[in-house]
Amino acid sequence: MGVLTDDMNRLRGKVESMRCERLVLNQALAHGAKNLCLSVSAMKAGIRKEQSAAARHARAERKAFTKNLEKTVGHMRKENKNDLAGAHKAWFGKAS
Repeated sequence: MGVLTDDMNRLRGKVESMRCERLVLNQALAHGAKNLCLSVSAMKAGIRKEQSAAARHARAERKAFTKNLEKTVGHMRKENKNDLAGAHKAWFGKAS
């Protein structure tokens, strides 16, 4: 065989080798993309779960705060009413 034939055989071998490598690379990329998609889906599900839990916790805290605020304001209003009644009684005597 001549030099040209040897070079052609070598190039043919390289082309076949690169085709196989390209096939393996494409399969690896497809597999990696699938794994990435699954990982992102799992991450999004975890974030949704955590956000939901945080929302429930914040809602419960707001409810407790407003309930406490209502009690505090109610108590303050009652004290104010009693103070005004006492002042009225002191200034004007027993209310009729």
